[in-house]
Amino acid sequence: MSKPRRFTRTFVAAPEHIDELGHVNNTVWVQWIQDMATAHWDSVARPDDRAAFFWVVVRHEIDYRGNVSEGASVMAETWIEGPAQGATSLRRVEFTDAAGKQLVSAATTWAMLDRATGRLARVRPAVLAPFQATCD
Repeated sequence: MSKPRRFTRTFVAAPEHIDELGHVNNTVWVQWIQDMATAHWDSVARPDDRAAFFWVVVRHEIDYRGNVSEGASVMAETWIEGPAQGATSLRRVEFTDAAGKQLVSAATTWAMLDRATGRLARVRPAVLAPFQATCD
């Protein structure tokens, strides 16, 4: 059975990421989720698509199951789940600690906009194809 292509990146909890409870603040997790989506788009999207479109978040659904303290690193993994729905696409992001424990998982819905008009653009299959290529 094949799986969708996934993109990974490591984040390290710096002093500015830590809240009064001594661990990564929830707003930082949201920023990292957005950073993952942007890095994935920039690394995989076709140049013509990057020039023609940009994405905005329309919904975040986040489950917090754990956290990390200053200096700790987390592995982030993201992928596009399923086909687009009109102008929107669903992205999953999961963060795990060094032991492989899932700390945070998110489902984010992104809307694609046309750079020239600033209006919603229907996501054509060709735009998502590089992200949905499967591997064994």
